[in-house]
Amino acid sequence: MENIRIHLLYSLSILILAITCFSPASAQAKSGFEILGEKDSAAVIPTTFYFAGQSAPTQMRNASAARIGKDRLVIAGMVDTSGYSTEISGKYEGFLITDSPVKIGDKTLDTGAYGFGFSKDGKVNIFDLGAKQILSVSTQNDVEMKRPRPLQIVPGEKGVRFYKGKNYVVISPR
Repeated sequence: MENIRIHLLYSLSILILAITCFSPASAQAKSGFEILGEKDSAAVIPTTFYFAGQSAPTQMRNASAARIGKDRLVIAGMVDTSGYSTEISGKYEGFLITDSPVKIGDKTLDTGAYGFGFSKDGKVNIFDLGAKQILSVSTQNDVEMKRPRPLQIVPGEKGVRFYKGKNYVVISPR
């Protein structure tokens, strides 16, 4: 009888450990987002991006992609804006591509390719390819982040967090 009790306690402990270990994975599955690994990202991230009449190379180390459901993607990357005018390079830092409508913060962004820039006043600004601003969303600051990168997408509670340094906005399915 004592052996059965020990076996049950052992089994229960393993079950609790398994549930605890896999909780982050189930939270990611609930959001419908999966951050792509390096190999899968390299297959979908463009090596250059057109914006405001010019093409600029993607900084691949500062690019990321997330899968939404089975076949939908959100792709973001910083580009080398050294060839752009000061007016454009001062507000444009990279691109954001989505093949389905998403919410950025509380605003909807339709399917398409866009430019983005994080401003000093705590906003991320989204531009059409002609450099016309189409939306602006307030960012949040993640004081807990230990090692910020220039750009990254990480799993979040209600979707993914799209970061520049410690500032981020939440991107979620619409």
